[in-house]
Amino acid sequence: MRFIGALIFWVIVAIIVFFAFAFSGIYQVGADVPHWSVTRHAIGMVREHAVDRRIADIKPPPLDDPALVKLGAEHYSEMCTGCHLAPGMGHSELRDGLYPKPPNLTRFAPDPAEAFWIIKHGLKMTAMPAWGATHDDHTIWAIVAYLQKQPRMSADEFKSLTASASGMQGHEAVPASAGSVPAPPASTAPASASGMH
Repeated sequence: MRFIGALIFWVIVAIIVFFAFAFSGIYQVGADVPHWSVTRHAIGMVREHAVDRRIADIKPPPLDDPALVKLGAEHYSEMCTGCHLAPGMGHSELRDGLYPKPPNLTRFAPDPAEAFWIIKHGLKMTAMPAWGATHDDHTIWAIVAYLQKQPRMSADEFKSLTASASGMQGHEAVPASAGSVPAPPASTAPASASGMH
């Protein structure tokens, strides 16, 4: 009984400390100030174990089909280069302002199952969107297939693969709902510049 009373006491103390900390405004939330080391490690541990648990049953399809790689390259060009770069890119203004910094996917090929899950579902506490809301599994696997080839790809090979990507179907502005301001024509709508983090 004494143990339960002590446990309740310390839970109440922890709650009070949390709210005092939260309302104090001490913690820096600006993206130009890094997390405390303990915060960074805690978020990383939660994210790593959460993703590992969810990819255990994902079985990648064959990823060597050139048509699949080309489709993935086209989508990657339209959606991901602003954050994750592409062959021949040194940096981007969008990437330079992000925290945490997105991985440079020109330097390594991510695990296919992990890449598929992250591209599809996104990641909280990063700028990584859930592309599964707008792309089917086949297209997401195509991006994964492309990512397996990208680290060994030259800038010229990337340009050749993505020559027809600009303005590709599905990446123009989303039409405005009835009664709202009309969206600009597809030919002038800006391409999306987010990607996997």
